[in-house]
Amino acid sequence: MYTIMEERLLEVRHLKKYFKTGKNGILKAVDDVSFCIRKGETLGIVGESGCGKTTCARTCMGIYDATEGEVLYKGRNVSGLRGKERQRFTKEVQMIFQDPYASLDPRMKVRDIIAEGMLAHKMADSGRQCADRIKELLTTVGLLAGHMDRYVHEFSGGQRQRIGIARALAVEPELLVCDEPISALDVSIQAQIVNLLIKLQKERGLTYMFIAHDLSMVKYISDRTAVMYLGKIVETAGADVLCRNPKHPYTQALLSAVPIPDPEAEAGKKRIPLEGELPSPIGPGSGCPFFGRCPRAMELCRYEEPKLREVEKGHFTACHLYKEESDSAGPVPGGAGLRSGNVG
Repeated sequence: MYTIMEERLLEVRHLKKYFKTGKNGILKAVDDVSFCIRKGETLGIVGESGCGKTTCARTCMGIYDATEGEVLYKGRNVSGLRGKERQRFTKEVQMIFQDPYASLDPRMKVRDIIAEGMLAHKMADSGRQCADRIKELLTTVGLLAGHMDRYVHEFSGGQRQRIGIARALAVEPELLVCDEPISALDVSIQAQIVNLLIKLQKERGLTYMFIAHDLSMVKYISDRTAVMYLGKIVETAGADVLCRNPKHPYTQALLSAVPIPDPEAEAGKKRIPLEGELPSPIGPGSGCPFFGRCPRAMELCRYEEPKLREVEKGHFTACHLYKEESDSAGPVPGGAGLRSGNVG
């Protein structure tokens, strides 16, 4: 991985994104989420479908307006950016979308798709300079320069995702928000795309927010991992540490479902089944949101929601199982995390 700097490129503080449903219903898609991404690192965000990963990413991008909380990019609140500052943010923070079949305009040639951002930010003219840049980008992502005059329906899913990556790279971003960029691809292609992203990070010093539901893939590409459940972050730690020593029962259950490429080890592995239904994010009530499905739930979990606590250095979890241990250890140090459950 690219050398991680101490500079916090993106900082999210107590972010909430609620949607109104019906007359009085409120869907809490993102509910008091805090984290930061340091320059040059990859933060993986993992969780089941519907846990709020994509909504969180889109709110960080400014696609959705936050209900509460702050998203700071280089120390500036994204919601307050106007004019040239807003334009600079949209250039430096780009998104790679989940579905390469829906995120590329079928009426446009590849050259026009990639050139659109460069022309909008006046990074190239519409002539030879732009064409040369497009050819260079296509080669960088593993496609042929001659592909620039084709339409996207002429490409496979993996090739389309490479075009999406080239489009994002065209404006020379610093942060790429990768919203499940491999989930719509064949398994044989997924590793190719992830390896391409790792290669680009090393070469260009990029910073990633990498969203996925596959913990093994998140471990492979990430420096740190945050686990989301029902709009909240329930655990975060270094990617290797999280997979080796998960603390939260939800993380333990997720990891127990990851297949091991060793028949004997796989046969002897203990699966942790999750019983019960996923609670509704519309008025989920008090207590731990994982209470109804947790195999280790206590009476305390029914009425008191756990907060993120540092249970080991750099390892945070929101679970009452570790309440006494973490409370006796004293307050979370400022260098490792932010106030009131914020995680650095």
